[in-house]
Amino acid sequence: ATFCNSYAGYRVSWILLVLASYYIAIVMSDEDTEVDVDPDDDEVDADTAADDIDDNIADGEITENAEDEQGTEEDDDVQIVPNPLTQEIIAEGLSLLCKTGDGLSHAYVRLDIRACELSDIEILQSYIHLRYLDISKNMLKDISAISALTHLLTLKADDNLLTSAKLEEMPFMQVASFNNNRIVTTEGISHPLLEHLSLNNNKIKEIIGLVSSNLIRLHTLELRGNKLETTDGIYLPNLKNLYLATNVINKIEGMSRLPGLTTIHLRGNQIENLLGFSELQTSLQYINLRENLVASVKESCKLSVLPLLRALVLSDNPCAEQDDYRMETLIGIPTLERLDKDEFTDEERAEAEALSEQRRKEEEEKAQETLGDEVNGSGDPTFPEA
Repeated sequence: ATFCNSYAGYRVSWILLVLASYYIAIVMSDEDTEVDVDPDDDEVDADTAADDIDDNIADGEITENAEDEQGTEEDDDVQIVPNPLTQEIIAEGLSLLCKTGDGLSHAYVRLDIRACELSDIEILQSYIHLRYLDISKNMLKDISAISALTHLLTLKADDNLLTSAKLEEMPFMQVASFNNNRIVTTEGISHPLLEHLSLNNNKIKEIIGLVSSNLIRLHTLELRGNKLETTDGIYLPNLKNLYLATNVINKIEGMSRLPGLTTIHLRGNQIENLLGFSELQTSLQYINLRENLVASVKESCKLSVLPLLRALVLSDNPCAEQDDYRMETLIGIPTLERLDKDEFTDEERAEAEALSEQRRKEEEEKAQETLGDEVNGSGDPTFPEA
C-alpha cells in the first residue's frame, strides 16, 4: 500500500509538471499580456553580440578571414517553395525561460529557426515576449511580422532574400544583422537603442538615412562587400567603428561628420589618394587601407591631421614597395606607433625625428635664399613720372 501511495504521488507530480510546461508555452503566444521589458535587465546580455567583432581584433588588426569574407551572388530567379513557419517548428527552436515583464508568468524569450527553408514568418506576430531571434539561412523576402516583437533585443536575419532592412521602430533592439541578402538601400533603419548594425555582402550602392536622430546609440556599422563608391552619407557623430572593406570606394568623404570614430576599415577598395580625413576626427586611432591603389608614400602625410592616429595599414598598395616606405610614413605621421603589422622601433623613431629636423632646416635655408634673391634682384625702385 505504501508503495502504491508513493507511486500515485509521483504520477500526480509528473502530470502537474507537464501541465505547467504546457501553460508556459501557451503564455508565449498570449497577445493580451502587458509586458514591460527593461533593456538593462540582468537576464539580458545583448552587448555580447555587439562586442563579437572585437574578438577578431588583435591590437587593432581585424582577422583576415573577417576582412576577406565575401557573399555569393544569388540567382535572382530562385524558385521559392511556400513553407510557412509553424508552431511545431517554433516549439523546437524556443529556449531561455525568463519572467515576463509583469513578473507574473514565464515565457521563452529566445527563438532559433535557422536553416528551415522558411518563406513566411507571419505567425511570429503572436510571440510578443521574444527578445532574441535568429531567422538566418531561410528564404525570406518579407520580415515585417517582426515589427510586432517590440521587446526584441537581438535580430539575426543573415542569408535570406531581403531587399530592405526596414522595420517599424524597435524600442529596445540593440543588435541587428542582415548579412548576405539582396538589400539595396539603408533607408528606413530607425531604432533608438541600436548599437551594432551589420549589412555586409549586400547590393548597397549609396548610404542614405543613417542619421543620429534615428540611430543615436549606434557605435558599430558594417557595410563590407557592397557596391559603395564613397564613404559619404553617414551622419553619426557617436559612431566608433566603421567597416567598409571590399567595396569600390574611390573617394574618402564625409569624415567631418564622424568625430567619434576610432576605427575605420577600407581594405580592398580603389582609393588612390588620402584626402578627406578631418582634423575634427580627434579620436581616430586605426585606419586599414590595405589592398588599395595608393601609389605615393607622400599621401600618408595627409593623415597628419589626425592627432591620435596610432596604427595604419598600407600593405599591398603600390607605395608599400618603395624603399623609404616606413621611414617616410613615420616622418609624415609622427604619432604612428605601428605600420602594417610591425611597430616602429626606438631607432626608427630617432632617425625619423633627425631627418625631419634636417629637412626643416633645409627648407628654412632655401626660403631665406629665395627671399634674398628677390630682394637683390629688385634693383632701385622706379617711380612713375608726375
